[in-house]
Amino acid sequence: MMAIPSPRLLAITDRRQAAQPLPDLAARLFAGGLRWLSLREKDLDESRQVALAHALVERARPWGALITLHGDPDLALAAGTDGVHLPDGADVTAARRRLGPGALVGLSAHDEGGIRRAEAGGADYVTLSPIFPSPSKPGYGPPVGTEGLRRLAAGASIPVIALGGVESGHVGGCLAAGAAGVAVMGALMRAPDSLPDLLKALKG
Repeated sequence: MMAIPSPRLLAITDRRQAAQPLPDLAARLFAGGLRWLSLREKDLDESRQVALAHALVERARPWGALITLHGDPDLALAAGTDGVHLPDGADVTAARRRLGPGALVGLSAHDEGGIRRAEAGGADYVTLSPIFPSPSKPGYGPPVGTEGLRRLAAGASIPVIALGGVESGHVGGCLAAGAAGVAVMGALMRAPDSLPDLLKALKG
């Protein structure tokens, strides 16, 4: 098992919302203290995803930051990222076997079943979403809320990362409910200046 990066803030890319080109935005966020970024640009063809991942890895290395890729373990391997983030229902065991014990492997979950699949497959962490209403995470059912997060995190044997509508004002409540960390997409893409507030909230 690989430990999730510290500070426990996962930024997920969305180039359509990004305030500047992703490699430049990533460099800015790493300089500001971010240490974990996941490339989630599934509409791009494989060659463009790999090229973009290479650019992000290049920006991450001077800061000791990690880059993961949302999607295909083979693509993550080709891109040279530090791991993969899998969709709910993906074969976690196969991804772990493909990438090896040194890779960071996570899974998206929306309920207890997703968490159990992540645990059984040897995932390092799971994102649980949506915690709050979120324009970036439509179509995944009603928000779990902090009480649902508390219940599900209490029964989990791997770190649960709170995702979906999370802003700096929510971080304390998510951590108090048992989240190991938080993940954000649109907020940091649109407003990278919000990073200091998120990091401060994580420190309590």
